[in-house]
Amino acid sequence: MGATPFLTEDFLLNNEVAVNLYSQCAKLPILDYHNHLSPKDIVENRKFNTITEAWLEGDHYKWRAMRINGIPEKFCTGDALPLEKFMAWAKTVPYTMRNPLYHWTHLELKNYFGIRKLLNEKSASEIYDECNRHLQQNNFRVRALLSKMNVEVVCTTDDPADSLEYHQQLRKEGTQLKMFPTFRPDKAYAMDEPAMYSQYIDQLSAVSKKEINSFDELLEALKKRMLFFDKLGCRSADHGLEYLYFEEAARSKAPAIFKKVRSGLALSHEERLQFKCALLIELGKLYHELGWVQQFHLGALRANNTRMLKIAGADSGFDSIGDFPQALHMSKFFNCLDRDDLLAKTIVYNLNPSQNEVFATMAGNFSDGSVVGKIQYGSGWWFLDQKEGMTNQLNTLSNMGLVSRFVGMVTDSRSFLSFPRHEYFRRILCNLIGEDVVRGELPEDMTELSRMVKDICYFNAKQYFNF
Repeated sequence: MGATPFLTEDFLLNNEVAVNLYSQCAKLPILDYHNHLSPKDIVENRKFNTITEAWLEGDHYKWRAMRINGIPEKFCTGDALPLEKFMAWAKTVPYTMRNPLYHWTHLELKNYFGIRKLLNEKSASEIYDECNRHLQQNNFRVRALLSKMNVEVVCTTDDPADSLEYHQQLRKEGTQLKMFPTFRPDKAYAMDEPAMYSQYIDQLSAVSKKEINSFDELLEALKKRMLFFDKLGCRSADHGLEYLYFEEAARSKAPAIFKKVRSGLALSHEERLQFKCALLIELGKLYHELGWVQQFHLGALRANNTRMLKIAGADSGFDSIGDFPQALHMSKFFNCLDRDDLLAKTIVYNLNPSQNEVFATMAGNFSDGSVVGKIQYGSGWWFLDQKEGMTNQLNTLSNMGLVSRFVGMVTDSRSFLSFPRHEYFRRILCNLIGEDVVRGELPEDMTELSRMVKDICYFNAKQYFNF
């Protein structure tokens, strides 16, 4: 029996039912409701000088693989020439076999540039030149790249103190592409270093035109910024946390903790948790009031390598999966909001696969019938946005909840070439369902199965976020 060719039209689709289902969802628009793309690049319609800029700039996934392959840092975050960096990546690509990077790399070459050759040291120079020729054309600027992938909505990740000037500009243009801000208040409770925290609060004070000398004034300033975000179409808030923490008395302790850190005094670990809890509960009430979705990305153990952190900076590939306890405090946190019926629509993302069932069952605890899929067990993210991670998330959600009501995939990316990840997800989803049909575990009711697939890939998110 001969081998199946790599990256054909039926890539990852192992039966006729899967192929049929994928044909139903392949051309649906993309609603990318969480990413880290640059609003400036979108509004200014950036033209990339080289494929290195488009591909390797800010991509800690690739940097991590390159370092494992013995590539020195100057070819990752350092000052090596663009061609040198690309060659270092090309040298690494063959070693990424069975890592999702191998699939993503070749999907991106095919979907954006029409290149079906495998990237390696031998093909690198030719592929580099061909990609660069394309990128010099206006139909390979940022907005055209988004259009090629049929991206309808992009939700960027934005600090409360951000001016959102680029969101305002795009709104005035009235473009077909919709770009909405996402409220990311992590710095409002990042109190590890009092001096840096006070500097941030001063910045927030200036942009909100509001004196911030107390916890209540901080809440007022944040609410003012939220209303500004809301006017520009913001649909959700996002938070990157190790875990959710809850303490009933946290709200009463928050004012004194805020005064302490503003006076330059260091806080204990417990005080930082108490303040974070108090602020997130109060923000959660405001999210509910505005009709926003609150998203929690939980479980990352960040900045593990302090030596390399000094060289390369944060978010450069030295983070990993954490083993934090999640269930008890998450339950108490959501219950605190829910007992007064102030729990907003919520998506919880899990990074530790051993806790998949914990997250999926927690979502079911607080779905109350008021909203379809009110509490979502979010897509596999970061280390889990690969074939096995996505499959495990889909299977767990299927077993513990209603996968038919799932709001689907996001890129969670800083790269404008990352949108084939939606295709990757759609193929995996369709194949998973197709395999169930082949085994006789689901009926071959193509009308119902097609509806489910299209809902997961597009329509559920459209309804949930009110896009």
